[in-house]
Amino acid sequence: MAVPGKNASQELSTTLSKGGAEDFDIFCEICDRDDIRLPAFGYCVDCEEHLCQTCFSTHRRPRPLRHHQLLDKDHMPHKQNLRRSLKPTSSGKTADLTKSCPKHTNEIIKFYCHDHNTLICSVCVTLEHTPTSCHVDYIPDISGQTLDSMEFKETLKDIDKLTDKCCQITKDLKQRVAKSTTSLKDAIVEIENFRREMNKRLDELEKEIKDIVTKIQHDNDKKLKTTETTCDDVKKSLQASTDTLKHLNSNNKKTDQLFTELKIAQQLILHNENITKQLPTTNDVDEYTFESNQAIKKLIQNEKSLGTLIKKELKKPAQPKNKAALPVKMSTSRNINVKTASDKEDCWITGITVSPQNQLFVADFNNNSIKMLDIESGTIKQLLLESNPLDITMVTRDTLAVTLQDIQTIQFISFSSNSLSLKNKLIVNGECHGISHHQGKLAVTFINPAKLQIMDLKGNIKITVEKDSNGDSIFNYPLYVTTNSHSIYVSNTAENEILRFNWQGEMIGRYVTTGRPHGISLLDDGSIFVSDNRAECIYKVSGDCKDRTTILENVYYPQAVFWCAETSTLYISNTTTILSKYIK
Repeated sequence: MAVPGKNASQELSTTLSKGGAEDFDIFCEICDRDDIRLPAFGYCVDCEEHLCQTCFSTHRRPRPLRHHQLLDKDHMPHKQNLRRSLKPTSSGKTADLTKSCPKHTNEIIKFYCHDHNTLICSVCVTLEHTPTSCHVDYIPDISGQTLDSMEFKETLKDIDKLTDKCCQITKDLKQRVAKSTTSLKDAIVEIENFRREMNKRLDELEKEIKDIVTKIQHDNDKKLKTTETTCDDVKKSLQASTDTLKHLNSNNKKTDQLFTELKIAQQLILHNENITKQLPTTNDVDEYTFESNQAIKKLIQNEKSLGTLIKKELKKPAQPKNKAALPVKMSTSRNINVKTASDKEDCWITGITVSPQNQLFVADFNNNSIKMLDIESGTIKQLLLESNPLDITMVTRDTLAVTLQDIQTIQFISFSSNSLSLKNKLIVNGECHGISHHQGKLAVTFINPAKLQIMDLKGNIKITVEKDSNGDSIFNYPLYVTTNSHSIYVSNTAENEILRFNWQGEMIGRYVTTGRPHGISLLDDGSIFVSDNRAECIYKVSGDCKDRTTILENVYYPQAVFWCAETSTLYISNTTTILSKYIK
C-alpha cells in the first residue's frame, strides 16, 4: 500500500530501502518511521529532522508548518542526531488498539503524551504533540507496565471511593429531606390552627402559603430524585469500568486495552467527581417553621400574606444585588511585547494590573522582575526583585503590592511616570500567590497552607479562611483573587471552581466548572472574567456565581487576566513559550 507523500522518485527507486537496514549515513527520519529508507535532501530546524526530497518539498504546505525553517543539502547538518523514535518497538501485536481518536475519528489511538496526560493518534503527534515539544510514547512500548501496577490499584481505589461517596450523598440527602418533610408538615398544622381563628378571607391567604410549602416539597423531591438518578448512573459507569479493568488485568495479552481503558477510567473519575460536586447536598435542603402574622388579627382586610416560612438555620447574610449584566463584545486584539534586552529567560507573566494613568504593570516570574510599560509608546521600565513575583495589585495611585511566594513576602513598590523603586515589605505566614486590594484591605491567597487571608496594609491579619464548619479544608491550590466592596472571589484551581466570600470570610457562592480556572478580574456589573487554562478560553461568571458566558475561545493557555474599566480593555497573558513575551 502506497504511503501518501512518501513515494520514491524514479531516480531513487534503485536506492530505496525497506526495513531496518541502514543504507545511508544520513536518511529521511519522516520516511523511516514508515519503514522507507531514503537519503536526506534537507533539514528542518524547527522539527530537528532530516528530510528526503519529497518531504522537503512538501514540508511547509500544512498551515502549522508554514513558519518552519528549512536548510538545503549543502547547509544541513551532516551528522544525524537520532532522537527516541515514535516508531513501534514492541514485538507484540497492535490489534488491541481499537479506540478511535476523538479529534481525528478515522485514526486509531496508538500513543500517549505524558506532558498533557492524554491519549493521541498519529495525526495528533504530527500537529500538536510533536517530539520537539512533548514526551510521547507508543502505547505497546509502555502498556506492559500497567499490569498490577500502583496506578491500576490506585484507579480502582478512586473508583471505590467515588462510589462510596455517591452512596453517602444519597443517604444524607434522603435523611435531610425526611426531616424537612416533617418540619413542613408541622408548619401546615400551625398554618391550619391559625387559620381557624380567622374568617373567610383567610381561606385565600391559606392557599397561597400552602402553595409555597408544596413548591418547596416539590423542589426537595426533585433534588432527591436527581441525586439518586445521577449517583446510580455514576455507580453503574464506574462499576462497568471496574469490571473491564479487572478483566483486562487478568489477561496479560490485553495490556494495550488495559492501558487505554485505565486512562479512560481516570478521565471518567475526574468527570464523575465534577458531576457529584454539582449535586444537591444537605446544604440545599432546609427545615422550616411557620411564623404567624399577628397584624392580620387587627388589619386582616389590608394584609396580603398569611405568614412567612422561616428556616431553622441562621439566615445567610443578605447578598448585594448585581447591576444588570451587559453583553460583552470583543474587538480585534493586539499583542504588547513585554520582553526586554536584559531578560535572561523566556517571560512568564503571572500578574497584570493597570494604573489610573494607563500604565501597564506585569509580574514576570521567570525574570524576577516587575515591568512598567507605556501602552502607547511601548517603552518598558524594569525593577529586579529578590525572588520570583506571582501576582500584583494597585494599592494607591503610586504604589503596588506584589506577592513573592518563595520567600513568603508581600513587597510594596512605588512608581512614577518613568521609574520603579522598592518600598517596605510584609513577611507573611505561608506561600502567598494571589493578591487584591480594596479600601485599605488586602485579600491574599496562599498555596501552602491553602487559605485566604484578609489583612490591612501593615500586615495585621483580620480574618483567615481555611476550613469549613466540618473542619475540612476549603481550598485546594487557590491561585488568584479579586475584590469589590461586597465580595471576594478566589479561583480554587485544583477543585475547578470559583469561590465567593464576603469580607467577614463567609462563603456565599460557588461556581464549579470542568475546566481549570486561573486568573480572575472584576467587571463594573459585579461579574468576573475568568481565564481557563485547560479549556483555553475566557468566560464571564455572574456575580452570584450562578451563570457563565464564554467570551473568547482558542486562547492558548491563558494565565493572568485584568479588566481595565477606564479603557474597556481586557489584558491576557499565557504560558505558551512562543507567545509568553506578549500580553494580548
